[in-house]
Amino acid sequence: MTRQDDLRPLILIRGFGGPDVSEEQASGYQGFNDGTVYPGRRGENYIYEGFVLRAMKAERYRYRDATNVVGYYADEVAAVPPGALGIDASLCGGTVAVDPSVAERVLGCGVGGTMWVYRYYDLRPRTMRHFGAGLARLVGIIAECAARRGEPFDGVDIVAHSMGGLVVNAALREMTEAGNDPRRLVHRIVTLGTPHRGIAFNALPRWLGELIPGVREASDELASFDPRGTAFLDVASWFDPRRILTVVGTDHRGYGVRAATLANRVASLFDEGALVHNRSDGLVKHASAQLPGSPRTFVHKCHGGHDSLVTAREAYEIAMRFFHGTHRVCLWLDDADVREGGDHFGRSEFYLGVSIKPRYVDFELFHQSAAAENCYGPFHERTLDDPLPDLETELRRPLAECGDRTNGWAGPDRLVWEGWLDARLTTACDPVFRVDIYVGERDAYGIGFSDNVVFRKQYYVQAVLGPGPVALYVHSGERFLGPRGQADGADLDRVAETSATAPVQRAQPTGRPDEWTFRTEGAAFAATWRIAMTAEP
Repeated sequence: MTRQDDLRPLILIRGFGGPDVSEEQASGYQGFNDGTVYPGRRGENYIYEGFVLRAMKAERYRYRDATNVVGYYADEVAAVPPGALGIDASLCGGTVAVDPSVAERVLGCGVGGTMWVYRYYDLRPRTMRHFGAGLARLVGIIAECAARRGEPFDGVDIVAHSMGGLVVNAALREMTEAGNDPRRLVHRIVTLGTPHRGIAFNALPRWLGELIPGVREASDELASFDPRGTAFLDVASWFDPRRILTVVGTDHRGYGVRAATLANRVASLFDEGALVHNRSDGLVKHASAQLPGSPRTFVHKCHGGHDSLVTAREAYEIAMRFFHGTHRVCLWLDDADVREGGDHFGRSEFYLGVSIKPRYVDFELFHQSAAAENCYGPFHERTLDDPLPDLETELRRPLAECGDRTNGWAGPDRLVWEGWLDARLTTACDPVFRVDIYVGERDAYGIGFSDNVVFRKQYYVQAVLGPGPVALYVHSGERFLGPRGQADGADLDRVAETSATAPVQRAQPTGRPDEWTFRTEGAAFAATWRIAMTAEP
């Protein structure tokens, strides 16, 4: 088990509450205590308890609740004596204030492994700048408490849902302008469905919104969703975008607000000239939930509600691996050959997608599918080497500009997936993750059938992390991956072959550190893949 003092403090931040936030103010943990049930599953995969409870129960990453250490107030409160911890008296008053008695009880053994829910809707006025200043003060309080005890402090980790990510951006700005380096105060950030580039259908002028009853209070928040804005470009000047993981929801069908889902489909008319695709989590477009230069992952969950980005287990698992994982993994497509499919009378377009799933769990770290509308493509060449737009360049444009061309590779050299694994979480001796490969076909002219499946197959990538150099094996089945009899490196070497059709294939080193190449081959599709697995510091 990881010791609590080895864990950085964790801050959880909710999303937009609407014009009336009385329910949000009455909610103790701002929705992060809501989980979901998965009927038909068993054991650890049956009930997800919600982010807060899961983090407090986890064996590997066990946090303790520090939310009540700080109070949030609409009006300033008088400072009280700082107590035995000797916290600066100025932090014990104001609108974001430490309660010394709670601090002594909760922080007596340090801030390591503490979890804080930032309740910005208790503050007034309701402006993004004020919310950001409150978060900056909270981070400063945590850093001060660590300093008072002589405790090492290398920043907080933050998980923010929806507009909460924009509050984080505002806080990064506040820290910078106050002369405090956010790169020192914040370690890493995970945003869940945050509209960094705005809401596609939010073109309402601010002055008009202020005339609508009930909306005036939230006008500043709504203005932050403007799809014509470019404020998201400033984030890179305050913080390293590589330390922000953007989680992109893809299940627009599960979102309960049908009007928003329909509005996103209509917005697609200006990007694609058709109403075929939605490409959103129901509220936030895929293209909006990403930041230029930041890693991203796709999760097939909707924006909010039951089994959503904030209530599903995927958010917790992905965040914990990003914050504490032992290895960063990248998967590239080096070459490909689509051997079947194609319409002689129409115009065939091909799409490629993968999904990544660790063993022994019932969730994915990355998801692409036809239903998610997020596969790479379209490709007209069977080699899948058509030039796709550069993703980072496209993400630098305002969302409102016509044409959504964010279907390019995740990064240079046809990067398909970038993610994080924790070898300490596996129940076997070595980490294994499943790669589901999908190749689909669509007739762009509508003469033939649409959404044909050309190729679909699962492979299992096993990393043997013995005392020597890391070895990578690719399995086409689970014969040598049984929970009781998982083969080790020596056993695998006896059965492994270099053929792409072998049941076990030993991936070949490329000559670069921690990088290998392997083949997948079938009657309909063949490809060469490259994978890198580097240890995280």
